[in-house]
Amino acid sequence: MFNAVKIKNECVDWIRDFFDKNGKDCNAIIGISGGKDSSVAAALCVEALGADRVIGVLMPQGTQHDIDMAYKLVNHLGIKHYEINVKDAIEAVLKNMPESLNVSVQSKVNLPPRIRMSVLYAVSQSLNGRVVNTCNLSEDWVGYSTRYGDAAGDFSPMANLTVTEVKEIGRVLGLPDCLVDKVPIDGLCGKTDEENLGFTYAELDVYIRTGKIDDPKKKSLIDMKHKLNLFKLQLMPTFKPEIDYE
Repeated sequence: MFNAVKIKNECVDWIRDFFDKNGKDCNAIIGISGGKDSSVAAALCVEALGADRVIGVLMPQGTQHDIDMAYKLVNHLGIKHYEINVKDAIEAVLKNMPESLNVSVQSKVNLPPRIRMSVLYAVSQSLNGRVVNTCNLSEDWVGYSTRYGDAAGDFSPMANLTVTEVKEIGRVLGLPDCLVDKVPIDGLCGKTDEENLGFTYAELDVYIRTGKIDDPKKKSLIDMKHKLNLFKLQLMPTFKPEIDYE
């Protein structure tokens, strides 16, 4: 059985140890969307480091309909925060792409999270920071993240925790239910993440932890997505030449 209190405490200790070894006086810099992942990751960092060493960055793309949830989180935690709108940067990049390039739909989808990560690193480098990766195991398992976008970061407290487990930790941390249980929507077609994936996180989480799933079609879909996206979880392959200077 998952012991949320025990795992939360161990994760907090792990974050403290990371900063002891990788920047004793550094701040945790985190992109704040108002969803469960950024909420729980920020709360974990606050417990580990104190609110004065956690800095939230809100990055709407023009008008964000649910930005009030992001403000609810930073106000709840009492952390310093900045709002940096990425709309102009995204539009400038697309505007300057040659027409002959025929930028794909997927490229346009992945550009905003990659620009947001660039913003986070600009803030981090300016404020003596370390960037928090907010991915969880469930989304990483099926590739529901953008490589060098939201999948980037300097340390990842939740990469080995499923969505179900992240939510349990969020409740242990005392986060408002509206943040922990907020249904993620992709912001493009209006569908939820689960509708886009073709299965629920509850089904996926049980399958990850136990190998059990009732629907063979969903099993095949999960296995296919996992296999196709394994490269996202691996370090960049590097050529290793055998050089003899003798």
